[in-house]
Amino acid sequence: MDLRTYQWEVIAPALEGKNIIIWLPTGSGKTRAAVYVAMRHLEMTPNAKVAMIVNKVHLAQQHYDKEFNPHLKDKYKVIAISGETEQRGFFAQFVKSQDVIICTAQILHNALHTTNSEKHVEITDFTMLIIDECHHTQKDSMYNKIMQIYLDKKIRNERKLPQILGLTASPGTGGATNFDSAVEHILQLCANLDTWKIMSAKISSKDLKNEAQQPRKQYDLVPERTVDPFGDKLKSSMKIIHEYLGDFDFVEMDFGTQMYEQKVVKMEEDGAMQKDRRKRTCALHLRKYNDALFIHDTVRMQDALESLHLFYITEKFIKNSDEPTDVFLWKLFNENSNTLMELSRDKNNENPKLKKLEEILKDHFQVASGSRGIIFTRTRQTTHALHEWITNNGMLKDLNIKTAPLTGAGYSNQTKHMTQNQQQEVIKKFREGSLNLLISTSVAEEGLDIPECNIVVRYGLMTNEISMMQARGRARDKDSCYSFLAKYGGKESRREKTNEFLEDLMKRAIEQVQNLPDREYCREINKLQTESVTERQIKQAKVEMEKKFLPEDVQFDCRNCGIAAAVGSDFRVVEDTHYVNVNPTFKVYYEEFGPPIDLQKKMVDWVPGRMIRCRFCKLQWGFIMIYKSVALPTISVRNKSFVLQTPEGTQSIKQWKSVPCWIENFDYIQYTEENDLDVSGNDDDVYDLDDDSDSDDFVDGEDDQ
Repeated sequence: MDLRTYQWEVIAPALEGKNIIIWLPTGSGKTRAAVYVAMRHLEMTPNAKVAMIVNKVHLAQQHYDKEFNPHLKDKYKVIAISGETEQRGFFAQFVKSQDVIICTAQILHNALHTTNSEKHVEITDFTMLIIDECHHTQKDSMYNKIMQIYLDKKIRNERKLPQILGLTASPGTGGATNFDSAVEHILQLCANLDTWKIMSAKISSKDLKNEAQQPRKQYDLVPERTVDPFGDKLKSSMKIIHEYLGDFDFVEMDFGTQMYEQKVVKMEEDGAMQKDRRKRTCALHLRKYNDALFIHDTVRMQDALESLHLFYITEKFIKNSDEPTDVFLWKLFNENSNTLMELSRDKNNENPKLKKLEEILKDHFQVASGSRGIIFTRTRQTTHALHEWITNNGMLKDLNIKTAPLTGAGYSNQTKHMTQNQQQEVIKKFREGSLNLLISTSVAEEGLDIPECNIVVRYGLMTNEISMMQARGRARDKDSCYSFLAKYGGKESRREKTNEFLEDLMKRAIEQVQNLPDREYCREINKLQTESVTERQIKQAKVEMEKKFLPEDVQFDCRNCGIAAAVGSDFRVVEDTHYVNVNPTFKVYYEEFGPPIDLQKKMVDWVPGRMIRCRFCKLQWGFIMIYKSVALPTISVRNKSFVLQTPEGTQSIKQWKSVPCWIENFDYIQYTEENDLDVSGNDDDVYDLDDDSDSDDFVDGEDDQ
């Protein structure tokens, strides 16, 4: 392997066996450097075993195809294992038989924690652990959970711990706004990864600068609409809903902002806790209007109206309710929909951001110019709306712009998702040139093997400095341009300026940490690691204290209609992840609807069936899990399906670990015996997977929002 001088410089301590973080810009060859370190480690270390962990499913195969397999296959056994590969069920066996394992952090975490001896692995089974995009090793991330196992063993003075090699282009500042806090963030990251030193190009900085040139940055700021009758009409409807609730404390200026969204989320929460269905329903509708205002501010008026139309059609079809609040809200929208339709067709009040975007694309996509670009936007919905706008724009069509959306692969019942195969197909076409413009959510910011672009547009985004640096790193072609497009004087442009300050703050903080005397640095790292272990112990003790009720004393009420549907003792947990209701009488409270869910990944022991919802108010609760041929209703509390009634009052939950009682593990044999089920497939509650021709098509993926 041919390495550049700056790559040799940053890997030098790792070749001596030290734990380091490699900090190099996007596109400068961090992964290639890591492959070389892994190769030398395999050559020099007895019984060496290397694992590279990634935070996104597609990256496992990408690193295997592009770097590890081509360079190591002649001498070593290399395998990529992710949630979409069949090998994941035999992870422990592959750890024994392979030299290099590239896998998602989730798969390694599951193997470290499982109590099944055949599937269990120890972190000490590996002699080297490479962590891709290691700046995510923070707080409760999967990376940090893995490193916590490492640190527990280190503090107990256990030997034979793996060497750690972290890779990142953007350590960030962790939300710090001053120098000392930024230094503390970098030290904490180093402590989490047990890092001897964070390495960057010093002596060979000139070589790095020539290889990873920064794009020219421009602020493309546009004024607000002079008049906005469409937006005013949406806000008028929102005002009427507040008045219907008797709420006159709202601030009309907040409409369409994230601050207002937080208010209506709190309103929905209060409505659920108080069993005030009117307040909860109005809050949900107000949030949809707020979403429409955001879409209106980002893309076209017709896109905003279409989002509302879809919501109300779905609501009407699913609920078919004669509740006074539902009737009032449907009537309000119907009375205004024709006016909104007329206003949305007025080209004089179209979004000025789109006009500016058209100018930018015209500047960079001349016929036969060979240009490539990416437009980053906030949501899947705006991604598809921008794709449609560009496709139907006659002027841009003449420039031979060939575009496609690129979004996350995680299933969502709210917005359209892409499968892993669809993602890879879009990237392949972009690489080959049959597409020359991607419109993407954050999924394309880091990790993806995307060719150099000469134009990158961040379209009305308000994110942190890490996202800014990652997106900018996609503009790697010679004389490339990075455009930030937003409203003049808006929050987005102010945040982008702040991100520039934070990037500089990050660089100064890293330099400070690099220059600390060895003794002082070690003292700080050891202190932070000890504090981290103590903090986790306190947190675990707190969790155990919060499990203070008997399962039968915790009642699950439908969040929407308040029906008492279950108690804690009705539930069991499958594979430490899925919470299922095993009480046969639960059927009285739910109904199945829609086709089987296509999660786009083949599971080891189960496939998803249909969605389930409250039989009385139609609120979605979860889905049917067909586990080893047995159909089990699985409840997702993340969707805010239930509120809890406990001996101490009503409680709202967002995740199962917050439920204040212990949930037993699911016992498959016991369940089939107690329910007298014929697992050969003759019982109504048993699904014969051998006859399900579509069972191989189910996958899930990772969301980008």
